[in-house]
Amino acid sequence: MDHIKIEDLQSYVLEKVQVAILDKEGEEQAPFISKTIQKLELCPDHTHLRIYFDRLTFFAIPLTSTVSKIENEWSAYDDQSGLQYVVRKECENHD
Repeated sequence: MDHIKIEDLQSYVLEKVQVAILDKEGEEQAPFISKTIQKLELCPDHTHLRIYFDRLTFFAIPLTSTVSKIENEWSAYDDQSGLQYVVRKECENHD
């Protein structure tokens, strides 16, 4: 498992994704919501990666988080907070 690298998320920019911030297993979970990632950027003090969904709304994920990637899903786990940040590409249904 690696730490966060901004280039690992470049393929998600301007794509429809589902995002969620999940708490420790067994506790109340936030629902996944559909968003489009507009841009990726480091915060001014270079401690967090910001994932922007518009000009003002973003997730800030600690760069020390542990990253895992499975197919079209990227997730980062922050050991200090116990939070997991999940970004996954939406699958288009072709009937």
